[in-house]
Amino acid sequence: MFPKNTWYVACTPDEFEQAPLGRKICNESIVFFRDEEGRVAAVEDFCPHRGAPLSLGFVRDGKLVCGYHGLEMSRTGHCSSMPGQRVKGFPGIKTYPVVERHGFIWVWPGDASLANPEKIPHLHWAESPDWAYGGGLYHIHCGFRLMVDNLMDLTHETYVHASSIGQPEIEEAAPKTSVNGEEVVTSRTMENIPAPPFWQAALRGNDLADDVPVDRWQICRFTPPSHVMIEVGVAHAGKGGYDAPADAKASSIVVDFITPETETSIWYFWGMARNFKPEDDQLTATIREGQGKIFAEDLDMLEAQQRNLSTYPDRQLLKLNIDGGGVQARRIIERLIAEEQATAETTLKKVGSA
Repeated sequence: MFPKNTWYVACTPDEFEQAPLGRKICNESIVFFRDEEGRVAAVEDFCPHRGAPLSLGFVRDGKLVCGYHGLEMSRTGHCSSMPGQRVKGFPGIKTYPVVERHGFIWVWPGDASLANPEKIPHLHWAESPDWAYGGGLYHIHCGFRLMVDNLMDLTHETYVHASSIGQPEIEEAAPKTSVNGEEVVTSRTMENIPAPPFWQAALRGNDLADDVPVDRWQICRFTPPSHVMIEVGVAHAGKGGYDAPADAKASSIVVDFITPETETSIWYFWGMARNFKPEDDQLTATIREGQGKIFAEDLDMLEAQQRNLSTYPDRQLLKLNIDGGGVQARRIIERLIAEEQATAETTLKKVGSA
C-alpha cells in the first residue's frame, strides 16, 4: 500500500506535448492532457462508452477524443459530444487534482476534497537562475519503499557504483540519522580522501583541481510521501567541507521523486540541481549523462531484490545501523497509510449511519 492523499510527481510537461499521456499512479489509471486554455487536466483513463483507454486517443480543441469511437471528454470528466450520438447525459468519469509547478506535473491520487496545492514541496533551485537542473525518468519494477531504502543508505555506492561515485571510505564513515517531524535526515562526512571519478569530473567542471585530497559529504533528506533530496559534494580538503566557499568546492542536490505505479513498480524521476556554472548547458548535459548511468546501475539490483522479496514474502530482513534512515522513513510512510485508513473507515461509518 502507499499514501494516496498526497502530491506525487506524475510526469513532465514534455511527455504529453504531442499526445495524451496515460500513466498508472498508485494503481490509478490516469490520462494527462491540456485543455483549450492550455491548463493541465487529469482524468480517469477509461472511456465510459466501451471502456477503451482514453490515452489511446488524441486532443482536439482542448477535448480528449477517444480513439475508438470518437467520444469527447472535457477536463471535468464529462462527455461533451460524440459523432451522431447524444452523450451529454452520460455520467462523468473520475478526475484528479493536478498542478503544473517547478517543471513537473503533480497529481493527487486520493480524496480530491483534501488536495491543497500549498502542500506541494517548495523547490528553491527550480525558481532561481543561480541554479541549473538536468534529470530524467526511469520505470523500475520494484516497490517504492525499496528505492527509498536505497537512497537513504548510500553505503551501497562502494559496491554498486564502484566505477563512478563509490569508494571504500563511504562504508568506513558511520552515518548519523535524525527525525524532525516528518523529515528524516541521514548524513555522512568523509575527510581528506581522494575524489571518485564522478566528483573529479565535477571539480574540473567548476575549474578546480581534481587530483588533490577532498572532504566529501552526503546529506539525505526524506519527506513524505517518497521524496528524497540529497545534498552531495566535495571540497578541497581543509577548506571547510560542506561550508567551504564556492571557489573551493563542487556541490549539488540530487533530486529523487519516487512515484508508485503499483505495489511492485515505480516511476523514478531523478536529477541533479547545481549552483555552479548554471549557464553552462554542456556541463548540465554532461552531468546528466553521468548521473543517468549511475542510477541505471541500481536498476538490476533493485529489480532482482524485488523478485526475491516477492518470492519469499515472509522472510525477515536484518536491520543494521546503516539502515536507520530507511527504517525511519518507512515508519512515517506506514503511519500516514494507517491514518488514511482510519479516516476512510470513519467516513464509511458516518455514511452508513446517515
